[in-house]
Amino acid sequence: MFRQSPVRLARFLPFHSPDRQVGSWRGSLLQVGRLAGLVLFSTVVLGSLQGCGGGRDPSSLTKPRNHLLGIDRGAQGGSDQLRGGVNAYLWRGAIDTLSFMPLASADAQGGVILTDWYEPPGTQGERFKIAAYILDRQLRSDALRVVIFRQVRTKSGEWEDTPVAPTTVSDITARILERARQLRAENKAGK
Repeated sequence: MFRQSPVRLARFLPFHSPDRQVGSWRGSLLQVGRLAGLVLFSTVVLGSLQGCGGGRDPSSLTKPRNHLLGIDRGAQGGSDQLRGGVNAYLWRGAIDTLSFMPLASADAQGGVILTDWYEPPGTQGERFKIAAYILDRQLRSDALRVVIFRQVRTKSGEWEDTPVAPTTVSDITARILERARQLRAENKAGK
């Protein structure tokens, strides 16, 4: 086809430098190092692109399951529990009541719900965080513990912890219990 001398062909390689001799041992070592770097770079690029395409069939993917919705909607009686031993009605009542706040963590097995900081739209420089603990398998008021954290922004722009009004905790607790009782009544009426 077409023949060139090795020296002329070396000019087209990416690691060729016209100012050094191709036959020297230093030049050979640099060529090998650059070639190894080029191969490594190509391997990384091709490896990362390998996961991009994909002939995946969407019907072969499993659908996400929310075991909470499946269990506590079908719960029966005041002592029904989720897998971790907490009352399903209290759990769902707490999730429903605190749904206006962003959830940071919700552990159904341990019965712990933590919200992220929430700034009510009508106030500026004030934010709240709630932790709800479901402590028992029975639908009772002492099976629920609610802790509310409140912070206000100081003039320097930093957040400072401040106490919550005493009625705030009891109001949130009462709303969670009311919602849990409502869920239990709806479940009994549906049977």
